[in-house]
Amino acid sequence: MVLEDICQSIQPPSSTARAWRGWTRRRSRRFSTRHDKIIDVLNLPVLANTPTLPIWPILITFGLAFGIAMLLTRLAINLGIKWGIADVPGGRRKHARITSRLGVLPLFGAFAVAALLSQHLGVDTNDRTNEPIRFAGVLIGGVIIAVMGFLDDRFDIPSTPQFIVQGLCALIAIGSLVFIERFTFPFTGQQIALTEVFQPMFGASLGWVLGCLLLVLLTEFWFIGMINTVNFLDGVDGLAGSISFVAAGVTAIHMLREGQYSVALLPLALMGTLAGFLIFNLPPAKIFIGGGTLWLGFALACIGIIGGAKIALLLLVMGLPIADVVWQMFDRWRHGRSLAQADRGHLHLRLIDQGWSAKRIVLLYASVSSAFGAAALVPQPPLLKLLTFLALAAAVVLVLARLSRRKPDLNREGVK
Repeated sequence: MVLEDICQSIQPPSSTARAWRGWTRRRSRRFSTRHDKIIDVLNLPVLANTPTLPIWPILITFGLAFGIAMLLTRLAINLGIKWGIADVPGGRRKHARITSRLGVLPLFGAFAVAALLSQHLGVDTNDRTNEPIRFAGVLIGGVIIAVMGFLDDRFDIPSTPQFIVQGLCALIAIGSLVFIERFTFPFTGQQIALTEVFQPMFGASLGWVLGCLLLVLLTEFWFIGMINTVNFLDGVDGLAGSISFVAAGVTAIHMLREGQYSVALLPLALMGTLAGFLIFNLPPAKIFIGGGTLWLGFALACIGIIGGAKIALLLLVMGLPIADVVWQMFDRWRHGRSLAQADRGHLHLRLIDQGWSAKRIVLLYASVSSAFGAAALVPQPPLLKLLTFLALAAAVVLVLARLSRRKPDLNREGVK
């Protein structure tokens, strides 16, 4: 044992050597017992049996993403103003100065470089054959949707082409083996493969085809839903980045706990990227995230699937903004407005209108997401996770329904 060897390497007087050796053995046994108890309390069975946690690859990946994000963000602040990809104060925009919205450049750039490097750090993988394919899908789809985000910031692309590109990127991910393969039935805890759902009713061949169609539809819905959930958070400085940082952190912890070390480097790269970007994006922002929300939502959707579905995990972490989006879709539909029409009905904008500062709103969202993320990491039945998510969604809807009766104040600073 390490503690015993260290203690015995110190040469005490010969008269006390036997007592000293007995003391070191007892201390070593107590240390081992406490270590095992800590592992049990933290529910880290894999880490207890796998002593190869890649500390240096984790630090290198996070640190590199952080440093590159800082450098690229400084560059994007200047380039956005130079190229005219910036918001000018006036009208609905209440910020104090001309602000670049070229956030997609540092976000995608830093993540891509750090993620590419992480694949060459010698970290053991659980799926050596398919992980490179999935990683390629994340990058290729990410390039396409990052370009769409850039073009939207430059030319204000209508919603229909954006949805088409989002669906295309989801298909690229599916073709790269990033898809929802199975789900856990919350009432029984049984895992069900989507390709087997219809086989008892329609036979093996037709049932498999229908199952694949269901797989594609659910995965498309997951990607488009996550992309637009993050996109709708772009109304308060630092909000989308802060929530995404929490989501990436919770996912990384879960992957490390499961021993998925190589896959965990992806959310860690995303965390480093967001940490470097948020230095300039938190209120008062020196740069807006802009079309970077499209790429950010795509990246989170991929990370939620790529290491084995973490959908329930992300649903809890993103429960507050997801419930907000669902309410907004319903509210626009019942009032006969376009579902893609921008308005001030989102919770964070309603809170701005009620006098909340941008910093306070970011803190509220990040705190709620962190709390539910911590709860999601605690082993619990799928039904309890579902009920927790529904309770959170119901609470958000009630708050929004109450706030929607009040008239908004359009002169509050903090709205982009």
